[in-house]
Amino acid sequence: MGKRVVVVGSQWGDEGKGKITDFLAEKADVVVRSQGGNNAGHTIIFNGKKFALHLIPSGIFNPETINVMANGMVINPEALLEELNTLKTQGIEKYRLFISNRAHVVMPYHLDLDELYEEIKKDEAVGTTKKGIGPAYMDKVARIGIRISDLVNPDSLKKRLEINLRFTNMILRANNRKTYELESLYDRFIEIGKIIKPYITDTSVLLEKLVDEGKNILFEGAQGSMLCVDHGTYPYVTSSSPTATSVPLNAGISPNQITDVVGVTKAYTTRVGGGVFPTEFEDEISKTIREVGKEYGTTTKRPRRIGWLDLVVLKHVKRINGLNHLAIMLLDVLTGVKELKICTSYTLDGNEIDYVPADYNEYERCVPNYITLPGWNEDISKTKSFEDLPENCINYLLTVERILKIKVTIVSVGPDRLQTLTLKNIF
Repeated sequence: MGKRVVVVGSQWGDEGKGKITDFLAEKADVVVRSQGGNNAGHTIIFNGKKFALHLIPSGIFNPETINVMANGMVINPEALLEELNTLKTQGIEKYRLFISNRAHVVMPYHLDLDELYEEIKKDEAVGTTKKGIGPAYMDKVARIGIRISDLVNPDSLKKRLEINLRFTNMILRANNRKTYELESLYDRFIEIGKIIKPYITDTSVLLEKLVDEGKNILFEGAQGSMLCVDHGTYPYVTSSSPTATSVPLNAGISPNQITDVVGVTKAYTTRVGGGVFPTEFEDEISKTIREVGKEYGTTTKRPRRIGWLDLVVLKHVKRINGLNHLAIMLLDVLTGVKELKICTSYTLDGNEIDYVPADYNEYERCVPNYITLPGWNEDISKTKSFEDLPENCINYLLTVERILKIKVTIVSVGPDRLQTLTLKNIF
């Protein structure tokens, strides 16, 4: 019987999910991207080459792996074709790709609306990537969205566009923005539909078949759990839920099909864009971590904010996802840092708490409480087993295990797939 494993980000995104997904995908028959769009990306090192993926599942490099873009995604089809073309120029042409006919489409006007809404918010802007993801999800919930199935149904596409543009053009016109003409959009996207038609299917039906066949299935999402629209640091969140609990809905499978949940976390914490970040600090150490860890956004190229490891966040993420494995990434980046801090609780208005407040203003007032551990100077990038790590490094990992009450089963000591220590086989 196969396993169905979910890989989730356990912080604010950029945790290294791409590498772990790629690492686990070696033993997976199927890789499923369940939510989000091209507002996020991850970098994968494959055969010594660096690949940046934004929409396409991480299993695309194995010609035998089935790659699924599920119904919970919002897909910019022009960005998808561009990404496929980039892979082609890099020699990746043989792959198995399936796109859900229920996934929603990011249209050109969604990018304009994304920029407009951020301008209207002024100082309260979330700091989106302006890729149109939020407005596409807004249209989905407002029931005026365009789905992948519409791109291969001329009558449906024209009808959906007509309804959508009544709303969209009214908003754009009122804010002195360019409006969109139905016929030109229709012609443009009906042609795109013809190109991607071979990939389109009911992926829920496909996944049911693959589960029945006992395939090993790996589910990946975009962003991290602290950016969940329900359980993250609202309103500084993404427009969907990148949690394990959202996977059944976003992929069209039963909740009881999930067998394992792997939480991916850096050995420290990072965040891009606005929003509360209790353990953030800025000094020479953070600058070194940023440079050594190459902490710049895959999609945005923005420098990431740096903070110490926050176990209050990881406790929260463990609860809402049901984590039963922890993968700790970029451990090698901390080499040479004399003293390492780990946040174990917060002080809120004079009271010690060990949870993430729902109220954003309360969370802003939280002050982290730290324990301090000695660091290590030894190069761990060539380490082949957990036991060979320096004593202080092992102590750092065991401290995380003890406080969180969850086993560290994967440790990354470098960017390459081979620089990965496996303490327990997940597949």
